[in-house]
Amino acid sequence: MAYTMTPTPPGPVGSQYCVCKVELSICGQNLLDRDVTSKSDPFCVLFMEVNGKWVELDRTETAVNNLNPAFAKKFIIDYHFEEVQKLKFALFDQDKSSTQLYEHDFLGEFSCTLGMIVSSKKITRTLLLGNGKPAGKGMITIAAQELSDNRVITLSMAGRKLDKKDLFGKSDPFLEFHKPGDDGKWMLVHRTEVIKYTLDPVWKPFTVPLVSLCDGDVEKFIKVICYDYDSDGGHDFIGEFQTSVARLCEAQDASPLELECINPKKQKKKKNYKNSGIIIVKSCKITRDFSFLDYILGGCQLMFTVGIDFTASNGNPQEPSSLHYINPLGTNEYLSAIWAVGQIIQDYDSDKMFPALGFGAQLPPDWKVSHEFAINFNPRNPFCSGVEGIVQAYSACLPHIRFYGPTNFSPIINHVARFAAQATQQETASQYFILLIITDGVISDMDETRHAVVQASKLPMSIIIVGVGNADFAAMEFLDGDSRVLRSYTGEEAVRDIVQFVPFRNFRNVPKETLAKAVLAELPQQVVQYFKHQNLPPINSEPA
Repeated sequence: MAYTMTPTPPGPVGSQYCVCKVELSICGQNLLDRDVTSKSDPFCVLFMEVNGKWVELDRTETAVNNLNPAFAKKFIIDYHFEEVQKLKFALFDQDKSSTQLYEHDFLGEFSCTLGMIVSSKKITRTLLLGNGKPAGKGMITIAAQELSDNRVITLSMAGRKLDKKDLFGKSDPFLEFHKPGDDGKWMLVHRTEVIKYTLDPVWKPFTVPLVSLCDGDVEKFIKVICYDYDSDGGHDFIGEFQTSVARLCEAQDASPLELECINPKKQKKKKNYKNSGIIIVKSCKITRDFSFLDYILGGCQLMFTVGIDFTASNGNPQEPSSLHYINPLGTNEYLSAIWAVGQIIQDYDSDKMFPALGFGAQLPPDWKVSHEFAINFNPRNPFCSGVEGIVQAYSACLPHIRFYGPTNFSPIINHVARFAAQATQQETASQYFILLIITDGVISDMDETRHAVVQASKLPMSIIIVGVGNADFAAMEFLDGDSRVLRSYTGEEAVRDIVQFVPFRNFRNVPKETLAKAVLAELPQQVVQYFKHQNLPPINSEPA
């Protein structure tokens, strides 16, 4: 998505692979009518590209005599943000009971990536025939939904007048929460900490996924057991009760819920037995633990900017020894890095207009050094159309600039940070900025760059650095805060790790997809971490 600056008042600015399951719902509209005496009987087949070949994943049911089917059968796919997952949806008119597709009449197909679908949440497209022409007026609608219960429950528990179990002191109580397992036996879900020497414990609040506690069913019975801790593992049973999450949720901060803790053996023996103490639910809250896909399905756009190093250490681009030399295959390490990252990110930006900036070169006509210039030489509109547009602008600018130096990162980081800071004023999870810097060497303005990264860590922004060539990249590893917290020269610490560095040389002899996986693996986590830290839910999120 293209972005432009608008004047704003100055003010303060505030590895884990993303794998989850996505459910795709399919509808067809105005399908071709292939049957003579009745309407078509369509079904949809889903293919995924694997190693350059289309592999069938699943099929819907057949909708009898229907040119506008809404299929009940859903397609369920593992979603990997850091991969290009190419899908094809093909519709056929069922003519025979055969499973062979060539036995059925073809009604049209549509191909796209899974990223395109989830970034739009719902798409409607024209169905095409094998020759690339429209299949009549036939259309397909595909809607995506994440298949996960992301609700979590936070409980604050206490006890009062629990039974005394220790001979020379009070009890050391703790609680266990159990749910019924598939085999009918109770299954332990959570155990609180032990509170020593008290009959009136107050346990720390704890949070567990709702699926773990009750399989997501708030009416399902759960069992809570209270024990007195013994160091030899022979914990003494104090009492228990059964309840449901729906009942626990009756507890409010102002009016806690009190539940009797019962010891069935004592209850049978003693006529005047009341209970073995009271367990108090001080508060119970169900909230949503939002995932990366929740934010994308909610409408968050990933804003992609490329920064390219045009310093003299890259070598003369006309000579094959140069890192900017475009080989007979039309590529080099700079272009490979742009393609690897860009082809993933572009699915998550609605207008696919990307600013492409250069640094470290002298520019015509006065040949002044610039560390922040539009490679299309249009500073008012530095946007390139898609990854192809970036590649074209890069190739076109090479003969018109003089490689120079030094290698300053901070101007480009601060450039993108200005837009990210402006986005925070919307106070919604609508935009997240990604800066890809491709460089061949040592950073000249390390202090300024460290300071820029520390300030950017407070913003909806991540930085990916790909090091090309064979230089010493120790300084880049330093910026990537995987092993230590990055500090500015003022001593200020980064509030989160936003830099991911990879040397291209580690990926020269592996499939090109491997580079994308390596540089984008941490990004979903960084997006979620930022919006959670700001207490920003996805734009179109449902209440828990």
